[in-house]
Amino acid sequence: MVESLNSMLVNARDFPYVALLDVIQEKMYKWWNDRRIVAMAITTPLTPSRESELRPRFAQSNGRRTLQLNPITYHVKGGELEGVVDIFNKTCTCKEFDIDKLPCVHAVAAAHHAQVSVYNLVSPYYTKDYYLLAYGETIYPVGSQSQWDVLNEVGTRIVLP
Repeated sequence: MVESLNSMLVNARDFPYVALLDVIQEKMYKWWNDRRIVAMAITTPLTPSRESELRPRFAQSNGRRTLQLNPITYHVKGGELEGVVDIFNKTCTCKEFDIDKLPCVHAVAAAHHAQVSVYNLVSPYYTKDYYLLAYGETIYPVGSQSQWDVLNEVGTRIVLP
């Protein structure tokens, strides 16, 4: 985000503060609207980046041997690393699931064995619905300074540089 702002402001760095803020505000309008348009066009349950990260794990989970230890815990064998998955608490001994909040290969295999949708194991923050919520509100212009409603105690306060 910082790099994006820096590159955006390269030509505006020497502008007066109000003009610089206008440039930032216009860019924020565009970013918000562009992301809202992308979010509304998503046809999968997850954001595109998380969907593309999760998809290969379906194929990688094929052929793994999954043993049910109890109603919520599964031991997944095969591949370089085994994993013990708790589908209720959304954890795996490989720690990838715990950290990323996106099912690891072991969790995908366990979900398949348990006949649970893998999407139910994904953090809600990666879903299309949350993405839409994040960019759903419109950023409106603040308007001319003459139109602002400023409290008397704020308007009369002297602010030193």
